Amino acid sequence: MIDYATARENMIESQVRPNGITDARVIEAMSEIPREVFVPDDIKSLAYMDEDVPLRVGSDGRKRHLMEPMAFARLLQAAVIQPHECVLDVGCAAGYSSAVLARLAQLVVAVEEDAELAEAANQNLLRLQINNVAVFNSAMHEGHQAEAPYDVIVINGRVGQIPDGLLSQLADGGRLVAVVGETETAQALVYTKARDVTAPRYVCDASIPRLPGFEKADPGFVF
Repeated sequence: MIDYATARENMIESQVRPNGITDARVIEAMSEIPREVFVPDDIKSLAYMDEDVPLRVGSDGRKRHLMEPMAFARLLQAAVIQPHECVLDVGCAAGYSSAVLARLAQLVVAVEEDAELAEAANQNLLRLQINNVAVFNSAMHEGHQAEAPYDVIVINGRVGQIPDGLLSQLADGGRLVAVVGETETAQALVYTKARDVTAPRYVCDASIPRLPGFEKADPGFVF
């Protein structure tokens, strides 16, 4: 029988704190949320490993993962989420990221295009009695314009590019955090918006799985 509480504590002490995570609110939130709830029954033993956890292969062959704790914590720390803020969680999968964000923000709007994962997210959040998250089954790269603007946008996976439509959903002073790049090892960046100008800042290198739907456009032939 796995002692998940101990595994969660070990995750914090061996994966989160030693890798530059000093934000007490991020550490507390990740200490509170039972990560195993969001992982399929047959691989719950992998919930706290220091790697990305495979969650599901969709009917279209697209693979989805639960981001490794260290990379996730670094993105959250870079976002500097405040208790009064509204967060857009892009690619929430089974809902773990939304559950953690719900501890940090006032409101979380989550988008997930895989219908089975979106339903799992709703059920998992209900099970944990988390009531400040709204999950929408819709295209992840489109965000959720109806509730914009957002103080923070978190993208759960490596992307080739950040769509302008997502950046436009940031409030003035808002931050978007994501791992951006076409290669396996890419850059974690925080984009900050000020007076309609959005500029990226490097946070760290990160190696996490690609999030479907954000492939960089092919420029085609250049003459």
